[in-house]
This record gives sequence, C-alpha cells and structure tokens, in this order.
Amino acid sequence: MRIITGSAKGVSLATLEGDATRPTSARAKEALFSMLQFDIEGRRVLDLFGGSGQLGLEALSRGAVFCDFVDASSDAAAIIRKNIAKTGFADRARVTVADYRNFLRRAAGKTGFDLVFLDPPYASDALADALLRLADAGLLHRGCLVACESEDGCVTEKNPQLSEKYRLLKSGRYGRVHIELLTPLDD
Repeated sequence: MRIITGSAKGVSLATLEGDATRPTSARAKEALFSMLQFDIEGRRVLDLFGGSGQLGLEALSRGAVFCDFVDASSDAAAIIRKNIAKTGFADRARVTVADYRNFLRRAAGKTGFDLVFLDPPYASDALADALLRLADAGLLHRGCLVACESEDGCVTEKNPQLSEKYRLLKSGRYGRVHIELLTPLDD
C-alpha cells in the first residue's frame, strides 16, 4: 500500500495484520481518486472508518488542508498515527479512537467537512447509518463530497431515506468493490 501521488507520493503505508481491517485495493483507490481528482485541494476531510488511514492520507498528499481520522480500534489508530508520521502530515491530521456514532454525536455543531470517506466493514450496516447520521448532524458543508465503499452495490438505491438526503454523482464497480460519490442535497 502506497500513496499514489502528491507531496507524499510513493510513501509505503503500514496496515494491521489479520482480517480486522480491509484496506482499499489499489485499483479501487485509483478509481476513487480519479473521481475526486480536482475536488481535493483545500478541503477539510473526515476518514470515518480510518483503518490504516490510506484514504485520508492520500487526500492530504493531494492538497487537503486537514483530515480527521476516526476508528473504533486503538490498534488501527496506532497504525494511522504511524502512517501520519511516515507521510509527514502530523500538523494536518488528528486521530480519534471512537465508534463512528459517538464521534458524529460529539462533533455535531462543532465542525464540518468538505470531503468524507466512508469505508466501513462490509458485514456491518454502518454505511447507511453513518450517511444518515452525517446528514442529520449538520457536519457536511455545502458542496461536500462523500465517497462510499461497499461490497453490495448502490447504498442510495437500497435506502430511500438516503435518496432524500443525498444525490449520487458517480459510481462504479471495481472487482468486488462498489464506489459511490455522493453530495448532500441542499436544504
């Protein structure tokens, strides 16, 4: 796993051993960042299911101004901190060990984001839940982009509540991975 491009291009990233986390494949990551390529610089980012931190770190490498990394696992948080140190982004990153629901509840009304990465464990129902909680917490700035990774297809088609809150901008399947790029609907 490496940073694809930008100021930290080529930096190799650590990941947790075992099946506890599932890093985004190189093919899916390249496709995702191709979708985002001109929409990263100057953005405030949330990597909500951080894992190794590779998505948020790629955004920082490409010019995002700050990234909040969140993961429920203290082991994952340690890997994210290690990767932040390797890429030299310590002054533009914060790592929080918390369940996504607790983080979103505490962050509501305090901050906001321009770009959000959601790559929860595939076996959970956390993707749709996190999208609803993000919208309800008022954490998404106007024009925010929300990048979702899942295994089983379009999350907005499966959950009518989401189609009332988000518009699908782009989507694609890369092997077993489905990537969607959403934006919140204006109130």
